[in-house]
Amino acid sequence: MSEHFQPTRRALLGGTLAAGAVGLAGSPAAAAEAVVDTSTGRAPAAAKGRRTMIGVPYEVHETVRIAVVGLGNRGTGMTSGWAAVPGARVTAVCDIRGERAERVADRVAAAGRPRPATLSGANGYSQMLERDDIDFVYVATPWEFHYSQGRAALLSGRHVGIELPIATELKQLWDLVDTSEKTRKHLFLMENCSYGRNELAMLKMAHDGVFGEVTNGHGGYLHDLRALLFSDTYYTDAWRRLWHTRSIASFYPMHGLAPIAAAMDVNRGDRFATLRATSTEAKGLADYRERFVPRSHPSWRETYINGDLVTCLIETERGRIIRAEHDVSSPRPYSRINSLAGDRGIMEDYVGGDPTGARIYVEPDHTNHAWRGFKPYRDEYDHWLWKKVGDDAAANGGHGGMDYVLQWRVVQQMRTGQVPDIDVYDSAAWCSPVPLSVASLEKGGRPVAVPDFTRGAWSRPRAGLDSEETDMPPTPDAPVAATKLDSTPTSQRLAS
Repeated sequence: MSEHFQPTRRALLGGTLAAGAVGLAGSPAAAAEAVVDTSTGRAPAAAKGRRTMIGVPYEVHETVRIAVVGLGNRGTGMTSGWAAVPGARVTAVCDIRGERAERVADRVAAAGRPRPATLSGANGYSQMLERDDIDFVYVATPWEFHYSQGRAALLSGRHVGIELPIATELKQLWDLVDTSEKTRKHLFLMENCSYGRNELAMLKMAHDGVFGEVTNGHGGYLHDLRALLFSDTYYTDAWRRLWHTRSIASFYPMHGLAPIAAAMDVNRGDRFATLRATSTEAKGLADYRERFVPRSHPSWRETYINGDLVTCLIETERGRIIRAEHDVSSPRPYSRINSLAGDRGIMEDYVGGDPTGARIYVEPDHTNHAWRGFKPYRDEYDHWLWKKVGDDAAANGGHGGMDYVLQWRVVQQMRTGQVPDIDVYDSAAWCSPVPLSVASLEKGGRPVAVPDFTRGAWSRPRAGLDSEETDMPPTPDAPVAATKLDSTPTSQRLAS
């Protein structure tokens, strides 16, 4: 537990109730045990001498030296933010395509920063990990490489941040947990949406009791990506579209799921216990291809099996319900849903498809059974990170600034030796719906147990994204005016 964190009475009570739920024979996890393969539902035996990474601070770094692997749309855009954070230095950039690495390195130099080393080709990543000027590895490659590259970075002695998801198989998630514990290095999901302004305000409101006792939440990732999925340039080698030919999983619900989990203190007094999934038929991509894609296009050799809308219903140990959705194959406005409810009120985001259209209905403020605007509540509960770096975030970060807020916070924590807001246990839990949705769908939608990646430590309250304000240490170098490296339109960067 952070020395700055003083748990509230509500947090302590929640932890006590959750701890008592562990032994209940009628708990959600116990109910699912009969319908789940125990090799996926139970924790593997802990290695002798294993020590948790919960509460382990970073070692202090005067300057955080960052390597970026994967320089497509996401990696290129995020390099801009890393280079702009005070006390951070991008020391290496890596992509299988050498021209990308050179182009990004040139842009970093043009922005007034030291030019990073460039690595490329089939062995470029391995060669990068042999360098001695890297503290943190940021992985932004296609999903199929996240596990192996994250694990290799841990074994090389670096902390690691990985884009969604950190892995796609349950055994891989467990191995990343074990490898983090073995190497004593942190690995976590680069969940930028957890640092969204509305999401962080919602978190503070939940922890302050505005919604009463939180009972349910709804989040996910709904985004019409059909045009980008069939683009010959946006996703290199069509990697993201090809996943729709390989798996029936809920690929990407974490953007909406993670903020709801944080507001519910998952792994900090509660935990995911069971998951059941449903899926519509795979219609959207084939229909779009029929109407808009020439017959000469290579996609006509593909068969799509991933359902247009995959919904996961997650029950927590304390009986809360989370609905997590994924749909990138249907015509619909962008939404992460971001709705949280309790016995004294509810918040809904993205009303009418408007990312600024959040609304709220809470006691005792509601009148005439009418919604109220969310902004006055956000102003009252605005997270200290947005108060401190919101202006810089608007200038340097994509997705409304939350990318930069995440990057600033990671660098600040590493420079001050703090405990990370998001750890490997959170990351594994948030990504577990990817493989578990497959397991449930293959069982006709029956519930499957969600592993306890903390191996029992979930019931203890501790700090997370609800952090106390701290400062960024002064940097020894004179500041340089920030220059954005990424010219990708915001509407396209939302696809990451």
